[in-house]
Amino acid sequence: MLNGSGIKIFTGTSHPELAEIIARRIGLPLSKAEVIRSGIGETQVRIQESVREDDVYIINTGCGAVNTALMELCIMIHACKIASAKRITAVIPLFPYARQDKKDKSRAPITAKLVANMIQKAGCDHVITMDLHASQIQGFFDVPRGYYSLYAEPSAILYIRTHFDLNDVVIVSPDAGGAKRATSIADRLGVDFALFHKERKKANEVSRMVLVGHVKDKVAILVDDMADTCGTLCLASQHLSEAGASKVYAFVTHGILSGNALKSIEESSLEKLIVTNTLPQQENQRRCRKIEVLDIGKVLGEVIRRSHYGESVSKLFHEVPY
Repeated sequence: MLNGSGIKIFTGTSHPELAEIIARRIGLPLSKAEVIRSGIGETQVRIQESVREDDVYIINTGCGAVNTALMELCIMIHACKIASAKRITAVIPLFPYARQDKKDKSRAPITAKLVANMIQKAGCDHVITMDLHASQIQGFFDVPRGYYSLYAEPSAILYIRTHFDLNDVVIVSPDAGGAKRATSIADRLGVDFALFHKERKKANEVSRMVLVGHVKDKVAILVDDMADTCGTLCLASQHLSEAGASKVYAFVTHGILSGNALKSIEESSLEKLIVTNTLPQQENQRRCRKIEVLDIGKVLGEVIRRSHYGESVSKLFHEVPY
């Protein structure tokens, strides 16, 4: 727990519930800031207490009106910078535009790099994120005092250990890109691993999936970093059931759940979709009985505490703090 000396925690409007959880975890109230929008949609920020020579943490995630959340974050960083904050850390559980991380076609922008530049130019000294969609995004930052990309893997492992018989479990990656994440979890649990080879017609539309591995009479647990329309997860769960899996679960860090995702989950063969609270999930839980939420506020709260006191953060890559 922090003693409140020299530290301020602010939140934007994208996910104030998570900010409250983080503040409670470290034993401090949220600092006061007013974020309003004008009639033409401009964001106005008023920092309502002194931040001079303070260690400032600003929590905002890439959800809902993503562009609005991003502008809020940049404006709050800038406001604290010109108010003489000693250090400013952006806490961004879901990094905006993380899926636009490379030039994969002619004239395509690398928007994730643009977002990184915006945050740095606004005056950010330090960045904390959770489960980046692509690891190379870390290289887009040149912040002078550090960059932390945390992982939901320890929380997933703890959940699986406490809710399943490991003798019956197989970890499944819904695509080849997530194989490293899935094999890491499988190795730490000492269980089998399988993956799907996936072909897409276009973005968010899968044409064919081929299962590589054995899942017959096993509890198959799909793991991924984010679920948007959930087409891949639902199709993968169908294939796993057809391949003989006794039950199918999915663990996803960022539950975006756009479009008809909730309906697709409800009608799928998934027993549960377990997501973290990097994004607000109250409304999704109300509309879909299969969604379960894991709290990662304690992880983010602990990394803030360790960052403030200059302690090592590496332990949080492997363990869930208590």
